[in-house]
Amino acid sequence: MFKRMIPDEFVQSIYEIDLNALQRRGVKAVVVDLDNTLVESTRPEATPELVSWLDQLRGMGFKVMIVSNNNLTRVSRFATPLRVPYIHRAKKPLSAAFKRALNRLEVDAGETMMIGDQLLTDVLGGNRLGLYTILVVPVSQAEGIFTKLNRRLERLVFWWMKKRGLPGWEGRK
Repeated sequence: MFKRMIPDEFVQSIYEIDLNALQRRGVKAVVVDLDNTLVESTRPEATPELVSWLDQLRGMGFKVMIVSNNNLTRVSRFATPLRVPYIHRAKKPLSAAFKRALNRLEVDAGETMMIGDQLLTDVLGGNRLGLYTILVVPVSQAEGIFTKLNRRLERLVFWWMKKRGLPGWEGRK
């Protein structure tokens, strides 16, 4: 039941992802969530550390796209100054936005990783298409009502993962 919600990796933040290892695996593109993955949902622009990380990704040859369930205003104001293409109101975990991202990035699912902070949107959506999924700890606890609901359901999934002895889930609530 929960198997599609198990990410390939779990890390504390985007800055802990081993980009060299992913490149060796054949990953060519990064699809990434915005709010509570890259920055807090209340932060209007990228931090200097995030700008450096994005520059590193692009310098290594990765294609990058933000796929967010947030609205056009929020996503475009954040992504445009960074020159990062985006899809807003993605309706994750539905497949349509992920398919559009793959098409726009001109990559296959097996060449793409999805990074996000939610099991029920980012990981489930990425796994449904066969993307390499990475779950990060949310950068902030400030969240909207739908995310709070998702977090309650996530606790059940984390409990299930812990019961099965899957590594990396012991510290999750």
